[in-house]
Amino acid sequence: MNVIAIQSSGNQTSLCAIIKDDVVQYSLKHERKERPNWSEMLSSIGLDSFFTLEEIDIFAYANNSNSYTATRSVAAYLKGITSAISKPLIVIDSDDVDNLDSDAVAKKALEKYLNSKNNSNPFKPDTANPIYSSIPQYKKVNE
Repeated sequence: MNVIAIQSSGNQTSLCAIIKDDVVQYSLKHERKERPNWSEMLSSIGLDSFFTLEEIDIFAYANNSNSYTATRSVAAYLKGITSAISKPLIVIDSDDVDNLDSDAVAKKALEKYLNSKNNSNPFKPDTANPIYSSIPQYKKVNE
């Protein structure tokens, strides 16, 4: 099975592809408020030269509770891709998710999918939303 996974925190993003027996990972440090160029990151791990998005069986992202903006941007990006090409999207949420790299996220997603007996129904993109351990506190800017 082929997997793409993204883990993003405040100032670092890593992306991993498991293509057959090969595991390729790319990490990038960035400013906290900046989001990386996903297309460039995917190209760095072989998109369109070694694999296409259509060849990916599972997409996944880490539900990072310490970075709402990073998690939401990754979720939105992957939801768009997986909805367009009708592929499963798995959210990885565990006690140590903030300390995982994207290769661990990819392996956990693969395990989760295989444990479901390759049933993609629980992993529909429209239900793969970030989950927060605490309710986000918003402040009103105009008051």
